[in-house]
Amino acid sequence: MSAVLPARPAVPAVSAHFASPQESARRALRRPSPRQHPSRTPYPAVSVVVPTRNEAKNLEVMLPAIAAVRPAVHEIIVVDGNSTDGTLDVARRVLPSVRTITQTRTGKGNAMACGFAAVTGDVVVMFDADGSADPAEIPRFVEALVAGADFAKGSRFARGGGSDDITLLRKTGNHGLNGVANALFGTSYTDLCYGYNAFWADVLPLLELPPVDAPAPADGMLWGDGFEIETVLNCRIAAARLKITEVPSMERQRMFGETNLRTFVDGTRVLRTLLAEHRRKSDRSR
Repeated sequence: MSAVLPARPAVPAVSAHFASPQESARRALRRPSPRQHPSRTPYPAVSVVVPTRNEAKNLEVMLPAIAAVRPAVHEIIVVDGNSTDGTLDVARRVLPSVRTITQTRTGKGNAMACGFAAVTGDVVVMFDADGSADPAEIPRFVEALVAGADFAKGSRFARGGGSDDITLLRKTGNHGLNGVANALFGTSYTDLCYGYNAFWADVLPLLELPPVDAPAPADGMLWGDGFEIETVLNCRIAAARLKITEVPSMERQRMFGETNLRTFVDGTRVLRTLLAEHRRKSDRSR
């Protein structure tokens, strides 16, 4: 495991008071400050958030595998995007203890935000349902957090990681996007586009994701509701100067179904997200 970014000391909270409109506008551009973490424990309760859309066959395999992890996870939350294959019914049948919710809007980002809002554990693990992630690695992510990281970033390219699925084209694109992210945010990411990550639940307010109860716009999505979510998280964690540790991870091939990944379209989306989040960071530092 390798450190990516040093932590910034926590800033004491200030007392609330009524502010003028001008002061409120200035505050809206400021980044929230990391909080002190007196409640972090060496034995955290782990919440695994699994976004799904038509992943019934994969859940039949993956949910028992997650439940078999030792030390045992605290809860598994399946967030469904209006599947048509009985995903939630299968989840409840295969693992009666699973928590199931339906996302409030559309897009992977909204699904993740709904899952994050529902967690009751100390640590949040982001876990794809397609079978590409290995549940046996969850303790490795938790160990990185207990050792002092705020965010444990999975990497297929850190020593000990790998992939059975990534193509040369995607690997090359990922390398280029890593370079852009590291130049803009002062990080040392080796695998920006990998979605297997974990973090302490107490950093959720810093992420400032769209409220799950906000209405969807008539045209398009709220920023952060789509597949840009993983890049948004990586950028905001870095912008908040939280401590990031990369964790080696082995990516396997999807078990059932078709991937939603579109190499050029999604690569362009990641690049746009990096530039937009860098502008957001610059605005808040003024």
